[in-house]
Amino acid sequence: MPEMIRTTLAVLVLGALAPLAMAAPSTARVEKDDALTTVMAGEFALQAGQLPDASRWYLEAARQDDDAGLAERATRIALLAKDDARAAEAIKLWRARSPRTLALRGAEATLALRQGQARVARRELASLMKEPDELGWRHALTALASGGKDPQLAARLLRELVDDGAIPGTLQAWLAFTGLAQQLDQPALAERMVADVVKRFSGEPQVALLQASQFIQADRKDEARKVLDGLLPKAADDSGLRLKLAEEYDRLGDSAAASRALGQGPQDTLTYGLRARLLAKADDSEALAALYEEVKKTANGADQPTEFSPDRRLLLGQMAEFLKRHDEALAWYRSVPAGEQRSEARLRAISALFDLDRKEEAFAEARKLQADASVEDGARRDAYLMEAELRQKDGQAEGELDVFARGLAAYPDDLALLYSRGLAWERRDSIEHAEADFRRILVIEPDNVAALNALGYTLADRTTRYQEALELIDRARTAAPDDAAIIDSYGWVLYRLGRNAEALVELRRAFTMQKDAEIAAHVAEVLWVIGQKDEARRFFEEARKIDPDNRSLQRALEKTGA
Repeated sequence: MPEMIRTTLAVLVLGALAPLAMAAPSTARVEKDDALTTVMAGEFALQAGQLPDASRWYLEAARQDDDAGLAERATRIALLAKDDARAAEAIKLWRARSPRTLALRGAEATLALRQGQARVARRELASLMKEPDELGWRHALTALASGGKDPQLAARLLRELVDDGAIPGTLQAWLAFTGLAQQLDQPALAERMVADVVKRFSGEPQVALLQASQFIQADRKDEARKVLDGLLPKAADDSGLRLKLAEEYDRLGDSAAASRALGQGPQDTLTYGLRARLLAKADDSEALAALYEEVKKTANGADQPTEFSPDRRLLLGQMAEFLKRHDEALAWYRSVPAGEQRSEARLRAISALFDLDRKEEAFAEARKLQADASVEDGARRDAYLMEAELRQKDGQAEGELDVFARGLAAYPDDLALLYSRGLAWERRDSIEHAEADFRRILVIEPDNVAALNALGYTLADRTTRYQEALELIDRARTAAPDDAAIIDSYGWVLYRLGRNAEALVELRRAFTMQKDAEIAAHVAEVLWVIGQKDEARRFFEEARKIDPDNRSLQRALEKTGA
């Protein structure tokens, strides 16, 4: 249906321009009208996820019109489409119509990297680094991070730039390029750059955090902990530093230490909540119980529920849930008075009832909230999502689908309900039904990135409709080019298309951005298929550590026999 709409629109556009042509306007006017028509064709192709066609149409439009902005857009679309020939021609047009802006030079560096022209790329990158404007080195960073088909070339050029002393002498530049070395999986280079940063900017907390991050990546955990512990005194009066310290302790695998870092300085509901989640993650019941008692005593020195603000009561209910004190959690949730926190408290109370094995009462409370006209629609909709989740937990497959049916009857075409039901169908291997729900979302909201990615990934993973999947994922990629989940989907469909080398580059990039079991399993499977079995086993082990029950991991292990 969307394709028919686009075709009809294109015909209407051409039909609207036909009378103008009959009127014999000036040559310049005809060229402008032709360029407009071509741009619209390019936009239709772009919206359909047909990047090769979009690249072709936009380049044609750039040829017809002398606008530098059009040439720039043609360049960016061609680079996204990995169409080096059209990117080169579009850059040539852009260069002829515009001064050599930083953006143009960044695009030239990106194309040189893609084409494997190391000397040209290095010259352009070094030139950008010398610019006094911070945007210069940022364009160079972007080119190195995303331009090349071969990550080893990007790593080599970064190493040469460091050797030449080309990194600008600012802390932010050094932090960014050192982070890039870590992303490119170059531990020796990253370690060397960290050492340089420490010498250049000693005493800066950000530098110490970078050093700790590098130690963690190199599995030198004792050294990382020593650096983080040394920052604790400085964090006492710096809430931002406390948050960053907590993040690094958590990456180190010590969520309890992360909670202790956040425990310095003034506390509020937010910091108490973060500390509770970290302790629950660490499974440190003793520390969590102590924190629970501490929070209970923070409202005017009292420990009675009537003395607490609604958000504090909600927090105490969540902490009681973490401690599996479900009776106490239910009491806290039910004590939350009318107000914006009341709806969330009612939802959490449903979950607490379920955990108390009072399942029918939980389902009845969900139905009651769904029917409560005094509650805002968002909370009523969420009650359907909560009931569906609990029925899934209870093994009620038909009951879960019935909840979605009731929810969509009450809130027709609600995107969250459609998306959740689509995922439920996929879990049941009912791909046709999952596709129908994801496509319904795209009819309502054609640029919904989550639905584009979900449908594209599902088609790539569970069917042989790989080209269709690629077009959907390309649409998502156009809207969110730096989203790790979308990059993973892109790498996966490339693998399914047999483009293993390209797939591995994208999947590795996704994993550096987000340490996720599914992404690790994808990297491992591709490595196994191309014969790099030792490294594949390492990624399978990474996936097991993150989530041993991940379905993609289990399927990959079964398929490969690893």
